[in-house]
Amino acid sequence: MYRKILFIAFLCSSIMSISYAQELQANVTVVASRIPSSVDKKIFTTLQTQLNNFLNNRKWSNDSYKPNEKIVCNFLLNLESVIETNVYKASLTIQAARPIYNSSYQAALINFMDADVAFKYVEYQPVEFNENRVQGTDAMTANLTAVFAYYAYMILGMDYDSFAPKGGQSFFQKAQNIVNNAPEGKNISGWRVFDGLRNRYFLVENFINSRYNTIHDILYSYYRTGLDKMYDTEKEARAGVLQALTQLETLNKENANLMFVQFFVQNKAQEFIGIFKNASIEEKQRVKDILSKVDVANISKYNEQLR
Repeated sequence: MYRKILFIAFLCSSIMSISYAQELQANVTVVASRIPSSVDKKIFTTLQTQLNNFLNNRKWSNDSYKPNEKIVCNFLLNLESVIETNVYKASLTIQAARPIYNSSYQAALINFMDADVAFKYVEYQPVEFNENRVQGTDAMTANLTAVFAYYAYMILGMDYDSFAPKGGQSFFQKAQNIVNNAPEGKNISGWRVFDGLRNRYFLVENFINSRYNTIHDILYSYYRTGLDKMYDTEKEARAGVLQALTQLETLNKENANLMFVQFFVQNKAQEFIGIFKNASIEEKQRVKDILSKVDVANISKYNEQLR
């Protein structure tokens, strides 16, 4: 109900038909084009159906919600190889969006690819998850639902954070619990500190480590005091977004190579440009100065389109 209270306060006394999302409206796609023809591809159609049911039918929070309040998200599970019989190596692309107040625009919350998903699947096996017993009886089987549940909680956490600083803390704690109790075994990766610099361990660690509390302020400033005001007061909205980017710049300066920084700016270049295309020359220059530090890959695009 916390998120609904925020929403009602946001609308004040206005009677609106627009409603913000709660929980998931997920679309899972399983791509098996790289899997040898010796494997019956019908198996993956069944898997796709089960994963869709898993995400959409499970209750992920204690809040009540309506169908038109769900968070729109997409999961693309791209199977890359067969490790052994019924065991697959895959990448998972996760996308989630948040509707912006008084508009039809959907702003990205997450657009991320996890390259380290390995799992065991036998057609029609139960696709289940118990957050109190993450590991299950078979680590490779449990890993599949652990990964999907982890990202479900990360999506919810970021969505709630975008309405209030630390509003999503309980969901980040649930994602952290999955990391702490994650399946272990051969070919299972992405859950541990030594599994690389950009993995599930570090992503949720950034969100729950008090050293990086600014992350929650960034999300709130960017979405709630920034984009949500774009329809009514564009200048004030840009100020909110600029505040978020300034906070991001400071966070990046104080914590080099922090995973969240690239995670946040990924695929937002055109959104940043759209927000500041009507800004003053001074404001555009300030934005370009920040983005030259936190989104180096797109600096030529910013220089060209924010003149």
